[in-house]
Amino acid sequence: MVSNRQKAEAMLATIEAECQLTKGMTGRAFLQPKVMEAMRLVSREDFVSPDLKAMAYENTPLPIGNGQTISQPFIVALMTDLLNPEKEDTILEVGAGSGYQAAILSVLVKQIYTIEIIPALAERARNLLQKLGYMNVDVRQGDGYQGWPELAPFDGIIVTAAVSHVPPALTDQLKPGGRLVIPIGHPYEAQQLLVIEKDEKGLLTTENVLPVSFVPFTRE
Repeated sequence: MVSNRQKAEAMLATIEAECQLTKGMTGRAFLQPKVMEAMRLVSREDFVSPDLKAMAYENTPLPIGNGQTISQPFIVALMTDLLNPEKEDTILEVGAGSGYQAAILSVLVKQIYTIEIIPALAERARNLLQKLGYMNVDVRQGDGYQGWPELAPFDGIIVTAAVSHVPPALTDQLKPGGRLVIPIGHPYEAQQLLVIEKDEKGLLTTENVLPVSFVPFTRE
């Protein structure tokens, strides 16, 4: 019988293989060791429903209820790497979902603030993250389009649902030198994963990274 640890190591190997397959688009043949270690430390099985635990370490999105999904491990790892998190960073996540992405980031940074518009998912993520001991994650239920202005600016912002355009509030709430990682596009159409970086003068540069497929951004 294959243990969960073996499944997790197989997941990491798959992420590494995906990096090689997509390096022509992403420019990244490998992800940072600290990102891979965070993927190793956080058990994905904790963030999926009991009936899907057998699939927890497969490189595929899985439903978490309310029409939402937990992203595939490669995309979680890639987006984390693109954010380039540092130990003293404060990060905003828009779209808490299952709490998995926030848990990955919590291993790498000082503080995570995450917003989830669906009340049931926000409550579940909050309770689960606290139960699992991720104490540097704060979950708020609400519309993430406006970010979290009272806590801004942020060292990095990550969005886990596809939006038709970049919400102005999110770039406004980004510190100089910070990065916004966000999928742009419409549901069931071509979407592109972007990295938007703000320089010390407040100017923005955009990198197109990879075609992706995310659930649509939901607003109140």
